[in-house]
Amino acid sequence: MKIKRYYKMVALLILPVVLLFLLSGCYARKEDKKMKVRIAFFPNITHAQALVGKELGIFQKRIGKDVKVEYKVFNAGPAEIEAFLADEVDIGYIGPIPAINGFAKTNGEIKIIAGATNGGMMLVSRRNLNIKSLDDLKGKKIAVPQYGNTQDIVLRLLLSKAGLKDTTKGGNVEIIQAENPDIKTLLDRNQIDAALVPEPWGTRLKKEVNSNVVLDSSQIRRYIDIPTTVIITTTKFLKEHSDIVEKFLIAHLEVTDFIEKNPEKSYEIINNQISEITSKPLPADILKDSFKNIKLSSEIQRESLEKAIESYFELGYLREKPNIEELVNTEILDRIKNKEVY
Repeated sequence: MKIKRYYKMVALLILPVVLLFLLSGCYARKEDKKMKVRIAFFPNITHAQALVGKELGIFQKRIGKDVKVEYKVFNAGPAEIEAFLADEVDIGYIGPIPAINGFAKTNGEIKIIAGATNGGMMLVSRRNLNIKSLDDLKGKKIAVPQYGNTQDIVLRLLLSKAGLKDTTKGGNVEIIQAENPDIKTLLDRNQIDAALVPEPWGTRLKKEVNSNVVLDSSQIRRYIDIPTTVIITTTKFLKEHSDIVEKFLIAHLEVTDFIEKNPEKSYEIINNQISEITSKPLPADILKDSFKNIKLSSEIQRESLEKAIESYFELGYLREKPNIEELVNTEILDRIKNKEVY
């Protein structure tokens, strides 16, 4: 009798565990069957809407509980484009130059569907060199973070405004590429004359190695106002899930509005996300000052984007010039704005 009683007790103890295991398995299978939308972004202040929207859960809320939102973090545009090519990402925040490159690589499969930020870059010189105008860049050595990236193209467009070219094109301005932390070292050691960098590095160079500001973000935009960050998706995803794209863009506009109305809270959220992802939060003063050089905007300046495409093509980064009407598709964005549903 004691043995029977013992087995009954064991059975009573095990049964809830088994039931819990079975129920959790069913729930997990149900979760696995949910459609997923994968959103790509960088842990960078120029991807502010992605950082704020992620932390506040606005994308998930707008897209709905029947679709699971997943976030994919990247540190460079080319890597994000490769993820699109491998069907690992559905919607992404990215620089305009990688977006153009992705469009060319995929034979038009990548589409720009909205803007996110403008500005957010700065042209600085070493502390003991006073450059007053673009003309003074003649004969100088200037660094950019990467050949063919947005800052590189903007620098070459700025040089063209002063009738200058880099040395590889028969000119007398030497352009080198170096990672942002290395640019800081090169400027500090007087091994380069100037650099065109994204924020927050412009502000960091000014504060940490006493670099001189040659052109701030607003001054650069007077010459060439291309977006710093755009939003892309694929033709396939746009066609098959236009409803999700619409909900995402509504969330994007909602987050943009939140940041503009709540800057201090947004700085805190942005830094929380940067810290969570990179373990390297920005000093509060640098984040705040660098964010002043960024303009949030969902608009796409087609004329400026066309100039960037022209320059990108002339520099040999593209075999053919993309048709901007095929590259940019803001039909859903325009419809949302006309309805004023956010």
